[in-house]
Amino acid sequence: MAWMGTATLCCRLIRLPSARRAPPSRRAWCSAAQSPDAVDKEYADLNLRPLYPNRGHHLRIRQHVNPLSSSFSEPTGPPEWKEVFEDPLLPLMVDIGCGSGRFLIWLAKNSGERQNYLGLEIRQKLVERTQFWVNELGLRNVYFMFANATVSFQQIISSYPGPLSLVSILCPDPHFKKRHHKRRVLQPMLVDSITKNLCLGGRVFIQSDILEVAVDMRERFDGYSDILAHVNYIDKGLQCDHEGWLLENPMGIRTEREIHAELEGATIYRRMYQKIRDVSH
Repeated sequence: MAWMGTATLCCRLIRLPSARRAPPSRRAWCSAAQSPDAVDKEYADLNLRPLYPNRGHHLRIRQHVNPLSSSFSEPTGPPEWKEVFEDPLLPLMVDIGCGSGRFLIWLAKNSGERQNYLGLEIRQKLVERTQFWVNELGLRNVYFMFANATVSFQQIISSYPGPLSLVSILCPDPHFKKRHHKRRVLQPMLVDSITKNLCLGGRVFIQSDILEVAVDMRERFDGYSDILAHVNYIDKGLQCDHEGWLLENPMGIRTEREIHAELEGATIYRRMYQKIRDVSH
């Protein structure tokens, strides 16, 4: 099927450093964006620098947002898919908590227009700047929405006319304090919605530079072992360490947080699942 070829394209391997180092401190995670030159170098082919004067390179935004506040409690409805995508029947990748969006824009630009990309982000200023970049680049297979994915994912994605082929949750806000764990994006309702809407053969990619957060996400998806299989059981080209974490990023490019974390000497913990059965959990 056509979407399977696209999924293969999006999940191609690259060889990135995978040395096992001590995890970063909480302070390191909370620090402001570091090494902007490294990010610009990674995403050089997007040529975003000429656009910075129009929409500032550095935005004053809150690093941590409370998704439980009343302003984020109402689900966001879906867009008019025919208006935001050239072909709304193409397979869809959704990046939950897409941040500044460079990762998704790069994938969209390099997909050969064989897949659509949707970024969901709870910080509106980031969404506005990222969508400005998309419009300036003239891309018609990527779109960004201001939405609380935890409460909005089902309503948005269930209306998409094409298959949901890939969902990524990459370095989400850790909300370290135990009493704040309920603020983490990956709550049971969202996990259930992802697994339900994912097409057969579709994949889920999770990663974090905080082991506690990575384990929490992993345990939630491991609970769906009747529906999801870790991809190293399916694709022997994806290598894992003895604890079951992917040794390399399978997406073809690193996220911005991933770049900063590796420069700080952090380990990135990754898992990827594939839907093997289309049944109710």
